Amino acid sequence: MSRRISPVIPGFGLTLGYTLVYLSLIVLIPLAAMFVHAAQLTWAQFWAIISAPRVLAALQLSFGTALCAAIINGLIGTLLAWVLVRYTFPGRKVIDAMIDLPFALPTAVAGIALTALYAPTGLVGQFATDLGLKIAYTPLGITLALTFVTLPFVVRTMQPVLADIPREVEEAAACLGAKPWQVVRHILVPALLPAWLTGFALAFARGVGEYGSVIFIAGNMPMKTEILPLLIMVKLDQYDYTGATSIGVLMLVVSFGLLLLINLLQRRIETP
Repeated sequence: MSRRISPVIPGFGLTLGYTLVYLSLIVLIPLAAMFVHAAQLTWAQFWAIISAPRVLAALQLSFGTALCAAIINGLIGTLLAWVLVRYTFPGRKVIDAMIDLPFALPTAVAGIALTALYAPTGLVGQFATDLGLKIAYTPLGITLALTFVTLPFVVRTMQPVLADIPREVEEAAACLGAKPWQVVRHILVPALLPAWLTGFALAFARGVGEYGSVIFIAGNMPMKTEILPLLIMVKLDQYDYTGATSIGVLMLVVSFGLLLLINLLQRRIETP
């Protein structure tokens, strides 16, 4: 007669109950309250708020710069992960630790530092100004700030996957006559693409909702460099809770839709 082995943690029923309660208190109930508050408006009133030119300009800026930053980090982050995993060199551990700096650094401090660096009188900004390029207080500055904040998401997602790919597979392909671009296309890309999409989605989601590192370098000019999170804060300062909630619902719906598409694409790629 075999003895039943007790699980290390409580059984499925209890752990599922804890999970649902925690998820409801932290995520579902606050989001549901936002939708309930927005439901007090008629569709015409809600549409008038979210279709205002100022809101649409902020929507385009927030999602556009977040998308650009996620694409940049998708390329640079993959390269950094490759170097950190595949090569050993002096200072490797220091660089690896610095990848997590945006996680530890307060976002407001990062925004102030980036503004001081890229402002027209800053160390880099003054040279850019001489070349006729303005970085701070433009969408370019916002993209740079989001790139700095979201870099760890791609690097930390790609590193374990790269570490699990045996080098012998690449060497075997090379011995069989495969060219470097064929090794990348047929061996590395299929293995890395699901993880890359995950890191891309995380970076994009973080960039859309980023506030602290952006408000200083953005300049916050309505219709030009005003992001959606800042517009929500403006509405709250004006005690326009209904307007702020409506914009929040808009951000949530658009973000969820885009993330859902990315996850569906990732699942389709992973399915043989």
